[in-house]
Formats: sequence, structure tokens, C-alpha cells
Amino acid sequence: MPQPSADRRTDKPRAGLRLMHVHAHPDDESSKGAASTAKYVSEGVDVHVVTCTGGERGSVLNAKMDRPEVWENISEIRREEMHRARDILGVRQDWLGFVDSGWPEGDPLPPLPEGCFALVPLEEATERLVRLIRDFRPHVMTTYDERGGYPHPDHIRCHEVSVAAYAAAGDPERFPDAGEPWQPMKLYYHHGWSWAKTHALHEAMLAHDLESPYEERLKNWEREPEWDERITTRVPCGDFFGVRDQALLAHATQIDPDGMWFAIPREIQQKVWPTEDYELVESTVGRDLPEDDLFAGIPTPAP
Repeated sequence: MPQPSADRRTDKPRAGLRLMHVHAHPDDESSKGAASTAKYVSEGVDVHVVTCTGGERGSVLNAKMDRPEVWENISEIRREEMHRARDILGVRQDWLGFVDSGWPEGDPLPPLPEGCFALVPLEEATERLVRLIRDFRPHVMTTYDERGGYPHPDHIRCHEVSVAAYAAAGDPERFPDAGEPWQPMKLYYHHGWSWAKTHALHEAMLAHDLESPYEERLKNWEREPEWDERITTRVPCGDFFGVRDQALLAHATQIDPDGMWFAIPREIQQKVWPTEDYELVESTVGRDLPEDDLFAGIPTPAP
């Protein structure tokens, strides 16, 4: 069952609204949409994070944590990190219960490990997520685009499972033993790092005579203007970038406090790009685009 959120008061303006984020690994909830999550929690929205895998095959990306005892206990450590981030963000959280597929490397790429999330039958994973959707009854869901945000097999599978579960959750003929049907009203994809955002932050760093961490990335970026044009919804949440950063730091095995995540001063981020960006994919309440709110068109339920 979902873990209780940190604040369940009903005297906030948007109490009664519910938002579900579906992510592949622990730390994804903090690196994708965490500031908008914190904003909605502050307004009384009940936010539920679903984490598809335990991150068991993830690398230790913070050199300060690259120690034998960390690798030996990576599953338990990543679970503890997720719990700390959950508490910082003030969200409920559930594990979908699948095993990390890992990042395949080599030429040719090796086969994925047997039993990993990316190889689990789609119906099996979809039923588990449908069960959580019907229990929590979110008005809005978010997940990754069809590329997974980046082509990690778990991110792509997360996209596939989320889209399938969004479609199935309201259908009484699908998974009849997984709870009473519930149809979320809107489905969004995260668009975390568009070319426009990366370029704007890069130029702002140069304008302040600071070294930009994005120079090489932009130099090698094969632009797809039509991809950036898919963004429909920009949620103003710059005031919550500090909460986002604290949630990121909770994932100490993944996030180096001296690394790229924190290379752009927060003040520059808040001035240049104070939103988190999404693509509205499905809606039962119409589309009045562009938007600045994931709940646009959805009335706050009466107390």
C-alpha cells in the first residue's frame, strides 16, 4: 500500500487532487519533475510515486560513494535513499517490485538479464500498475516519452507499462480482479532537457563569465526542433528548486554534490528556466494549450 505523505491537511487550496508519477528507478523521481512535485504537495495535492525497479543493477555514480561496502549493499542503500527522498518531497511511494535491467554495454550489446523488468511480460507489469492506479485513483499521471527520456531499457519499459495501464485502468473488462475501475483524466510525458533549455542555461553561464557544463553536449547535439515543439505544459516551480536539490542529494550513490547536477547556480536556473516541462498526451477534459498546470481543466473536488 502507498506510504503516507508527509502532509495530509485538507485546508490547502488543492486538497483532494491526486497526482501519480511512474518512474523506472529510485532517483528518477528526484531528477525528473521533483520541483513541480514539491509545488503540488505544498498546495495540498496528494502525490504518489511508483518506482518500477529497485535500481539493483545501477552504477555508483558518485565517486565519494564508490566503496566495496556500498556495492555489496546497493539494493538496501538505494531503498533507503528512496525513502529519504520520499520524505523530503512529501509524497507517497510504492515499489512495483521488478528487478533493474541494468545498462547494457558492448558491441554487440549483450542480452538483458533473465527476469529483469524490461523482459517481464507487458500484461504482468501492467496489471501491477493498474492495481495501484485503481487504489490511489489519480486524476493525473506522468511518465516518460516513447524514448524513455534516454534509451535505458527500464525507462522504455516504464513508458510502455504506464501507457498501457493508463488505458486499462478505467476498463472494467481489463484486470477485473485488480480493483474497481478508475480512469485518470490526463497523461503527461516528462520533457526534462530540451535543446532550448540547455542552450538558454549555457548562454546564461557564459554571460556571467562562468564555465558552462553543457558546451560539449550542445556541440554534439543533433537538433530535432519538432521534439521541443511537443512540449505543451510548463509548470512554474522555481521556488521549489531547493527541495528538488535536497531530494537529489538524498540519492548519494547516484548524485555527486560537486557534479554536473549542481554546476548551474540555482539563481541562474530560477531566472532563466523556472519551469519543469511536460507533454500532454491524453486528456478526457479537453486541451486548452499551452498550459502552466498539470491539473488545467480539472476542478478541485469538493471537501
